[in-house]
Amino acid sequence: MKVSVQAQDFDAGAEMRALSRDPKVGAVASFIGVVREVPMTLEHYPGMTESAIRKIVEEAGGRWKVMDCTVIHRHGALQPGEQIVLVAVASAHRGDAFAACEFIMDYLKTQAPFWKKEHRPGGAQWVEARASDDQAAQRWDK
Repeated sequence: MKVSVQAQDFDAGAEMRALSRDPKVGAVASFIGVVREVPMTLEHYPGMTESAIRKIVEEAGGRWKVMDCTVIHRHGALQPGEQIVLVAVASAHRGDAFAACEFIMDYLKTQAPFWKKEHRPGGAQWVEARASDDQAAQRWDK
């Protein structure tokens, strides 16, 4: 398992290739989030954020047959078109990989301590949590 919260960009292809080196891996499902429309700043609590992400990944591993996982989330100033987050899950079968990837991303949006400020022409403002993100995460409740 790789969890990284970093300012620098990442090479998604290299990260996914690293997950597929085990010959027992039959599927790698991934999600890449990209900055839309306006510049943003992402803030987090170092240490706490990584711990929260690890717990999310561990929970996914308890629900599905996850062989390995990489989560990279950026922080700092980001411009439109830049990558924000990578979630990549390796499994023997696609169903487990897809489900775990989607679960991790839904929980990242609601459980990981990140704060997003958008820099629009009229000024910067903090982005409120979205009800749709909470609804997406609630579907995974046992």
